[in-house]
Amino acid sequence: MPFGIHPGFLLVLLIIVLVVFGPGKLGDIGGAVGRGMREFRKESEKMMNDVKTEPATETPPVAPAAPVQPVASTPAAPTTVTPSVTPEPAKTETEKSA
Repeated sequence: MPFGIHPGFLLVLLIIVLVVFGPGKLGDIGGAVGRGMREFRKESEKMMNDVKTEPATETPPVAPAAPVQPVASTPAAPTTVTPSVTPEPAKTETEKSA
């Protein structure tokens, strides 16, 4: 079972492909797929060889970081928020209508 495909399903799929493309085209399609796979394999091997033969660049060693000093855990003093703007006095009935 290649790729987890049931053999019966694979047989039906092959029959449908044969009917759609015909026996003459099937050989051409197989050749094109084979050439494509061969070209892909050749290029991937070439890339892997380039990566393996590429000289590794050395990075200078990094100096260790200075140790972190613990912070004293003293509670912060509570702060109160006071408004900096004084509210205006409310308008009376006669001031609202004017």
